[in-house]
Amino acid sequence: MTDFEKMRAGELYDAGDPDLVARRARARDLLWEYNATREADAATRRRLLCELLGSGGDSVWLQPPFYCDYGTNIRLGERVYFNFNCVVLDVCEVRVGDRTLFGPAVQIYAATHPLDAELRKTRELGKPVTIGSDVWVGGGAIILPGVTIGDRAVIGAGSVVTRDVPAGVVAVGNPARVVRG
Repeated sequence: MTDFEKMRAGELYDAGDPDLVARRARARDLLWEYNATREADAATRRRLLCELLGSGGDSVWLQPPFYCDYGTNIRLGERVYFNFNCVVLDVCEVRVGDRTLFGPAVQIYAATHPLDAELRKTRELGKPVTIGSDVWVGGGAIILPGVTIGDRAVIGAGSVVTRDVPAGVVAVGNPARVVRG
């Protein structure tokens, strides 16, 4: 397997692999251009998002600045909204359902590192993140690797989501806990 295939599969990989470095550079170039666009330049924004994202670039509303590792591992449903200053570390697939809303400065981490210090010197890994449809993630929330958030859930502002959240609930805090079902 290539390091790209290992990375996407959630296995240990070498982040310094030349192919991965080139893929991140491509994403950074597209993001630099996207983040520099003016509000009125909707056609350029749409083109860049379609080029950057794995899917969903044709209907997402994404307020710059936005940051991600690769972009190609981000799969968005219809009419997803990202407010200003969001970050998606998409070393594994990050899948988001239809009509899901992200407040400002939300961070989604599919990237993680080995707990063993020796292994951490040369390898990284990730776990996919899945967020359902009609979810609202409040500003400043952090969603950790491997988490699934069910449809219609609400994640409170500033929450740190460390484990799965069922559909149709409100979860808040650090770590996020269900406070209303």
